[in-house]
Amino acid sequence: MPSASSRPTRIRHVMLGLVVLVYFITYLDRVLLSNALPTIQKQFGFSIVTLGLVQSCYNWSYALFQIPGGWFGDRVGPRIALASVVVWWSAFTFLTGLSTSLTMLMTCLFLIGLGEAGAFPIANRALSRWMLPNERGIAQGSTHAGSRLASTLTPVLVATLIGAYGWHMPFFLFALVGICWAAVWIFYYRDVPSEHKSVNEAERLKIANALGASRKHHHIPWRLILTSSQMWILAAMYFCYGYAMNMFIAWYPKYLNAERGYSLAQMGFFASLTLAAAVVGDVCGGLFSDLIIHRTGRIKFGRQVVAISGYLIAAVFIPLGCFMKDPYLTAAMFGIGLFGLELVVGNAWAVTLDIGGSFAGSCSAVMNTFGNIGAAIMAAATGFIVRDFGWNAAFYVISALCVAGALLFTRIDAGRKLATEATSPVV
Repeated sequence: MPSASSRPTRIRHVMLGLVVLVYFITYLDRVLLSNALPTIQKQFGFSIVTLGLVQSCYNWSYALFQIPGGWFGDRVGPRIALASVVVWWSAFTFLTGLSTSLTMLMTCLFLIGLGEAGAFPIANRALSRWMLPNERGIAQGSTHAGSRLASTLTPVLVATLIGAYGWHMPFFLFALVGICWAAVWIFYYRDVPSEHKSVNEAERLKIANALGASRKHHHIPWRLILTSSQMWILAAMYFCYGYAMNMFIAWYPKYLNAERGYSLAQMGFFASLTLAAAVVGDVCGGLFSDLIIHRTGRIKFGRQVVAISGYLIAAVFIPLGCFMKDPYLTAAMFGIGLFGLELVVGNAWAVTLDIGGSFAGSCSAVMNTFGNIGAAIMAAATGFIVRDFGWNAAFYVISALCVAGALLFTRIDAGRKLATEATSPVV
């Protein structure tokens, strides 16, 4: 029997837990905005079109700084980079709570988006030298489940805090949460397992044998990344996802309030109920694809079958939610649609690890840039669509984009690396 000291430690799972937490915190702040905006809108007195433009300030900066954020993480290492961006956006979250004008509000939201832009690419890079290839799907599913858990809990929490203390208080409180996480991260995380004192030799060898030798500093092959047809297909597919998913982050609470006539408390409850399905979808998406890959050895098939199925589920059930009259049936239809949509996200981010390896931060930054261009276009366009054609039309656009996303995923091969030096075997 092997001794306890010869068994691999599981520090990589602690690192995963810290990354799940930062995803959670990122969405605390993002969902705080969409749930506080109806109250802020009443105070400042701006129209629904202006509301869309306010939200797009965050979305455009978030989209435009994805690649610089990914480059920053690959360049200086995720330990310093991720702590830096969390402190940045937490500071401006606090300042948002002090906003006294529309200009100040829009400026703060732009700067929050600038900081949060680096979070997911850098976090993805943080896992690239820790997680084993056969753990990637569930790891990505878990991280995005953390974000969706925040999406689920935040509406009720924000509604409660606003009801008790006004809309300013949640911004102050959530900023403090981010600062505390950054302190823990800088203290505990290390860029590679060999630098962490709690990792024993067995776990270090297990990771090294699976991923190959690590290099802290390396040339990022931007030309190769940006001329890869697979990278652009992946980016276009994620544009469809970003537009669709962020409809539920940015506009769904407003839809429940304006179209369905829900009170602040009802809006928080039913938004949370619908978004709870997304948490399940995140976990299942990664778990299902990892199981398929483990049993078949077919990484391309494993990623594709789960993601394509998810897109098609979303394309069918999201429009059905528009026609339900009962609040619980409405939540159920939209929830099933979100479950399907979230089967996609863990697989999409796992693909950036599969094909990018050592350059996963930069690859995921390119993909997430287009996802958030989709989100930014959605944030502004939805205001105009709703004004001119009604809320149902906005959800029909999402359904069409889900069909397009499914078609694009048929062209993505997770087993084909961008570069041979992106050392990270997939099987």
